[in-house]
Amino acid sequence: MIFDYFDAVAESIEFLIALGSLVGALGLIVGIIGWLFLGQFQRHKMIGVIVGSVVLLILCGSSTGFKYFHVYH
Repeated sequence: MIFDYFDAVAESIEFLIALGSLVGALGLIVGIIGWLFLGQFQRHKMIGVIVGSVVLLILCGSSTGFKYFHVYH
């Protein structure tokens, strides 16, 4: 019974890492597009989004979410 609990915790952590990877990739894309097309004040915000996304991708891995959610084969 305790092993079922640890399996559920491990699956939850794996899901969160995969979700962080996808959010990081999406944030990087949105940040770059926003930085290219928005005004000066929003560009500073987009640099923060890009930095946060890169940190997520470093922590979670760049392709973990794509493999976990089967985004491409």
